[in-house]
Amino acid sequence: MSQPDTDCDKDENETEGDESSEEEVEPKLKYVRMANDLKNILFSDSISCVAVHPKLLVVGANWGKIYLLDHQGNIVSNKALKKHSVAVNQISIDISGEFIASCSDDGKVFICGLCTSDSNQELSLGRLVKSVAIDPNYYKLGSYRRFVTGDERLVLHERIFLARINSTVIGEAEGGVQNIKWNGQFIAWASDHGVRVYDVSAHTSLGFIKWNKGSLSKDENYRCNLCWKDSNTLLVGWIDTVKICIIRKRKMNEMYSQDIPNYLVEPVSTFNTDFIISGIAPYGLRELVVLGYSKEVDDDGKPLRPHLHLLEPQADDYIDMYADNLSLRGYVEYAANDYKLENLSGENWFIIVSPKDIIIASSFDADERVEWLIDHCKFEEAMTAVEEAGRDLSRNSLLSVGRKYLDHLLFAQEYDQAAELCHRIFGQDKRLWQEDVYKFASVHQLRAVSRYLPLKDKKLDPHIYEMVLYEYLKLDSEGFLDIVKEWSPDLYNVSAVVNAVLEHLLVNSNSNVLLEALAILYSYCGKYDKSLAMYLKLKHKGVFALIQKYNLYDAVVNMIEGLMMLDTDQAINLFIEKAKTPPESVIKALQDNPHYLFLYLDALEKRESKVSNKQYHGILVKLYAKFAREKLLPLLKRSDNYPIQEALNICKERSYYPELVYLLGRIGNSKEALHLMTQQLENIEQAIVFCQEQDDPDLWNDLIQDSLPRPDFLTFLLQKIGTYIDPTILVKEIKNGDKIPGLKNSLVKMMHDYNLQVSIQDGCKKILDTDYFNLHQKFVAMQKKAICVDDYHVCGACRKNILMKDSTGSDNILSFYCHHLFHEKCLTAFSEIEKCIICHKSSSHVNVL
Repeated sequence: MSQPDTDCDKDENETEGDESSEEEVEPKLKYVRMANDLKNILFSDSISCVAVHPKLLVVGANWGKIYLLDHQGNIVSNKALKKHSVAVNQISIDISGEFIASCSDDGKVFICGLCTSDSNQELSLGRLVKSVAIDPNYYKLGSYRRFVTGDERLVLHERIFLARINSTVIGEAEGGVQNIKWNGQFIAWASDHGVRVYDVSAHTSLGFIKWNKGSLSKDENYRCNLCWKDSNTLLVGWIDTVKICIIRKRKMNEMYSQDIPNYLVEPVSTFNTDFIISGIAPYGLRELVVLGYSKEVDDDGKPLRPHLHLLEPQADDYIDMYADNLSLRGYVEYAANDYKLENLSGENWFIIVSPKDIIIASSFDADERVEWLIDHCKFEEAMTAVEEAGRDLSRNSLLSVGRKYLDHLLFAQEYDQAAELCHRIFGQDKRLWQEDVYKFASVHQLRAVSRYLPLKDKKLDPHIYEMVLYEYLKLDSEGFLDIVKEWSPDLYNVSAVVNAVLEHLLVNSNSNVLLEALAILYSYCGKYDKSLAMYLKLKHKGVFALIQKYNLYDAVVNMIEGLMMLDTDQAINLFIEKAKTPPESVIKALQDNPHYLFLYLDALEKRESKVSNKQYHGILVKLYAKFAREKLLPLLKRSDNYPIQEALNICKERSYYPELVYLLGRIGNSKEALHLMTQQLENIEQAIVFCQEQDDPDLWNDLIQDSLPRPDFLTFLLQKIGTYIDPTILVKEIKNGDKIPGLKNSLVKMMHDYNLQVSIQDGCKKILDTDYFNLHQKFVAMQKKAICVDDYHVCGACRKNILMKDSTGSDNILSFYCHHLFHEKCLTAFSEIEKCIICHKSSSHVNVL
């Protein structure tokens, strides 16, 4: 994807109108053009190669000179380095940054120590030396002081005894060695045919990666770019092909002979790009940074600007995650091999080199990324970046970024989002809230932030909450009511808000919403009478909650009927609850409204079964008779607390015959009750049940007489009466010639019932006789049972032993059925004694022992 130009100097021909109208994507890298002393160097010379180290930057020039610079482009040492006679082809630095190796087409290789000259070397090979690599551990004492050079062959040079150099050819290269990279024990080098990796410790080659040459390779000798990602991963970029190779140890089943090396090199990912590769380096754990040179040209046939890509490699493809076009000086004059890419391993720090320019690309630090997002109005991403970065930030914080975001949202009139942001960045910090809440007040949007204001732990100053309420009062009456209900009155001055509402009502006198809010505010400041009156005026059911919340039951007495008219169910529940409203008061208040009185007493009757409430049953009888007849008879049956005569009069006036029957039966007027059942109710079955309950023969005769004119009654009586009385009484009363429907069946049923009754009586008599004789036998046996008398028994009269040693045989002992014993001589008038003088139980027989 294309991106706007970097911060590097733009070409004069470039115009601002070239920028894409699409939304700008967040860059991954920032760019700084190296200046300072490098400017002076490039004024008279040009760059041929560069080597980078965390300590310094080494620049090789086309005139053969080597410069030591810091990362800002300043010369860091005046140490005179040996100069080549022609352009420097390659520079290599050991891992310590103390020794530098350089080579040139003049056939010479220089090894120069920056801190000491003891290990300096100069080697003249007498042929073109295109590449060089120094042993990363060259600085160590006792090491071999090795380096390799590349021309038509790859040669390993080692300093031996007496500072002599031993050179060993370790590889032949058709077309010459293009590039060398030394990492640990492995040396990677490239030729026109492919890449080889040499194991210095084992003195053997690990394998050869051959190129598949395309059409582009025939036109120009493109450089192969090598870079070690880590100790066993090699990145290779040649023409438009990228290969990611790993060096792994062979498994036991792969060791065919002892001559096979322990390690081998193999590609794990290979893919082609749409551009020519001028440099390659690792980025992070998975991505690659690739310096690309476009295969296309502009309208004038000149090269396009180089571009830096961030790629995510796949097995045989890649994802182009990000790309930047680079404005390097003089890019229209350069080819792909004129550009180079060096990197500092593990730091995401890249040096992009052209003959007349050096640009340093590096990852944004946490602060820079946040600032870029802010500059491009990507505030939400900036907030997320701040939360993720944490302690890595030095110039930015969640609060500082959040405040900039807040200002942006207010300017964009995104008030709801701005209010939500306040809650996110201010939390419960009282000071921060009070500093920034006025921003909302200035644009009359305190309503948006109201639901996020701290309401519990760290409350703000009261005037802030009052400001919010005043804004709602002026602009949103419904919202004002909602927030009055939601907020605790401790947050603000209630009296001040009440005065403001009253002033506002002078203009908006018909605002029921504000009147409701005023009622709530009155309750907050303890003016409950005004609050209740306001609710009743509005006919608002919130009055019930107010009464319960503040225990205003005493005030209910004066508004009972009004509450019933407002909501009958809630009013009744309120009156009955915990008996805080005396029933006498409710009845007195509702005496002119019998329907409300009926509803109240009916609910009271359902919920309360106390004796004290039965005193109202007389009133309830009248109300049930008028509004709920179905409840009248059950009340008459279960209660004794009503005037029966008054109830009789009510039932007669309304012709409530079932109720009249019950009341007449209750006062003993059974005949009139029976007459009502047969004549008015025409319910012969109920009449039979009534007669059965009364168990009065005269009542049965009355029933028979009332039934004689009704053949249907006679049929039912013939079927049922046989169970209760002698059916012949009824049969004798029936006149000859009367037509009775179903007479035959009724007579059969009557005779069957009567016979059944007789049979049952006979069975009962037999059972009774059997029980009589059994009990009589048991009684006789009990009477014949002996009574034990011994020395321990005493006379019930004289309290002496009943058996005495000096007693004569003629002394009698009297025993009652209660087993109390007496000396006969101790009971005077024995013949007149009929019961035990101790327990006073009558005894018709006394045993004489």
